[in-house]
Amino acid sequence: MHILVCDDESALREALRQSFEREGHRVVAVADGRTAIDRASTEPFDVLLLDVSLGPASPDGYEVCRELRRRRNVVAIIMLTARDGEVDAVLGLEAGADDYVVKPFRPAELRSRIRAVLRRAGSQALGGEVLQVAGIVLDISRREVRRHGSPVDVTFSEFELLRTMLLTPGVVFDRQELLRAIWGDSAYRDPRAIDVHIRHLREKLEDVPERPQLILTVRGAGYRINES
Repeated sequence: MHILVCDDESALREALRQSFEREGHRVVAVADGRTAIDRASTEPFDVLLLDVSLGPASPDGYEVCRELRRRRNVVAIIMLTARDGEVDAVLGLEAGADDYVVKPFRPAELRSRIRAVLRRAGSQALGGEVLQVAGIVLDISRREVRRHGSPVDVTFSEFELLRTMLLTPGVVFDRQELLRAIWGDSAYRDPRAIDVHIRHLREKLEDVPERPQLILTVRGAGYRINES
């Protein structure tokens, strides 16, 4: 696993670097957003652990996240925030992050995220299967999504969410089930994050996101793919 850590707290940055290197991962640790963007522009990373607040002289974590999503050089982005608030979590997801953890976090919590990324990024269990519903084509082995023949740029979590629902169109998934589908478990995670990912998918795949025809809400139960 190639991990990029971007945090302006030197003690935490060094602790994360040493911890992941002991587990055999390759780690690059940087203190500011501009350096993170530059490094991710010259080499691909599997995971970015990205602090929200990076100091007055640096782009903040949201800006770094948006820029690296545009460049598509990072598979998964996990935001690190010292602010225990729903707003920061939602802003991170809106910027394209796949998940977030609130400082101070338990080592087991962060490792849970990393292990889930390892499982998903390294899994080819479904081989070259292609899923198609209502003009949406999802190529699992290439990790590509197309809508009416045109490519759609989706995040790691959005891809996993869409794959889960397309495998069994018509089946209703609640938020906990979708969290487990993305990360392998639902521990430490806010189910409301699913709502943000669903909204992003609708914006990318629906003709009128406010009146979805593909990804339907089943009130009080969850979400399902419309088979018709």
